Amino acid sequence: MEPKDSNATQVLTRTGEFAFPGESWEVSVRERLHGAVARFAGPLTDLVDRDANEGDTRILATDFLGEALGYDKYNDLTTEYQTKGESVDYGVRIGDRIVAFLEIKRCGQELDVRSLRQARTHAEEQGAEWLLFTNGREWRSYHLPGADVSPRLIVQVDLLSESDVADKVHGLFYLTKDVFERGLVDVARKGREALAPPSLAGILQSEAVVSAVRSEVRRATSYSATSDEILRSIREGIIPPSLKP
Repeated sequence: MEPKDSNATQVLTRTGEFAFPGESWEVSVRERLHGAVARFAGPLTDLVDRDANEGDTRILATDFLGEALGYDKYNDLTTEYQTKGESVDYGVRIGDRIVAFLEIKRCGQELDVRSLRQARTHAEEQGAEWLLFTNGREWRSYHLPGADVSPRLIVQVDLLSESDVADKVHGLFYLTKDVFERGLVDVARKGREALAPPSLAGILQSEAVVSAVRSEVRRATSYSATSDEILRSIREGIIPPSLKP
C-alpha cells in the first residue's frame, strides 16, 4: 500500500474547488487521485520517452482506470464492444448500465475526436452520453448532446503538464467511477456550459453584476455611475460583437 500523503488534503482544500463541500467521499477521491498522479508520472514518462505502442499504453491506462479513477477492471470495464478497424477499447459500466465508451491511443499519438466515430456509434446504440479518450498522458471526456450534434469536450487533463497537481485532480475527479455512480457527472458539463462565452456575456449584463460593478467603481473612485452607464460600457467595451444580440 502506498504511504498516505499527509499534506494531500491540505493542498486540495486550499484550491477551494470542492464541488460538494463537506462530503467526505470527495476528500477521499481527491486524495486518491493526488497520489495516483504522482505515482504514474514516472512510468508514463518512460512510455512517452520510448514512444511505446498502443498495447503498452493500454496496460498503463487500464491500471490508471483502476488505481486512480476507481474502476474495477473485472466488473466495470467490458471489451465486448471491441471491433476491427476503428476499435472501442472498453465500455464503462455502472451497475447494469453502460454509461460511457473509452478509446485508448498510443502514448505518442495526438487525440483526434474523429477517432471516436465507432465509440459514438456504440454510445448512441446503448443510450450512453459520455465518451472517454486517452493516450495515457492526456485524458478527456466528451458529452454527446444528441445524434446530430458534435461531441462536446468537457474535461481535458494532461498528466505530464506543468500545471498544478490540484488542477489535474480537479479535472480527473469528473472522470471517476465515484462521480458517475452518484449521477454527478453532469456537474462538469453544466460548469463548462456556464463558463462558455455566451453564458458569461449574459451574466456580465445581469442586474447583480451591474450593481456590484457600480459599488466597486464608487468605492475606488467616489464616482456614482448609473446602471445604464455601467451596462453600456460592458456592452461596448467588453462583450465582443459576435456575442451581442
